[in-house]
Amino acid sequence: MNAKTKVTEMAATVSEAVSAGAAEGMAATKEGLEKSQVQMKEGMDKVMKGAEDLMAFGQGNVEAFVKSSQIWAAGVQDLSKHVAATAQSTFEETLATFKALTSVRSFKDAFDLQASYARASMEKAMAETGKLTDASFKLAEQAAAPITARVTLAVEKFGKAG
Repeated sequence: MNAKTKVTEMAATVSEAVSAGAAEGMAATKEGLEKSQVQMKEGMDKVMKGAEDLMAFGQGNVEAFVKSSQIWAAGVQDLSKHVAATAQSTFEETLATFKALTSVRSFKDAFDLQASYARASMEKAMAETGKLTDASFKLAEQAAAPITARVTLAVEKFGKAG
């Protein structure tokens, strides 16, 4: 075998080895790119799902605040009506007592009438204050309920992730 033939054979062997190596490299690169694409798609799907969940959760928060505001507004309106009715009733009782005072025949009758009115007014004021306080606490609890529910949900939902 002459040198030229040997060089030609060696060149062919090297060429085959380079071609085989290049083919293997291309296959490995293709496989790596395909895996990367799959992983990237999975990652993007997770990000999109997280964004959708976050948007839905945020919408729920807005709805809870709206509901809470509606409860609060209706409750304050009811409390205001109650206060106005109590004030009207007190005014009428005061007017009735004043009219009764104009027709008394003695100082003792006037004093008794005034003392009775003062005692009744104080008892009514104490009772109405208690009712108003109870109603205010109940309203605060009702108005806070939608927001409290959202906080509980947030702790349950996002507490797991950490």
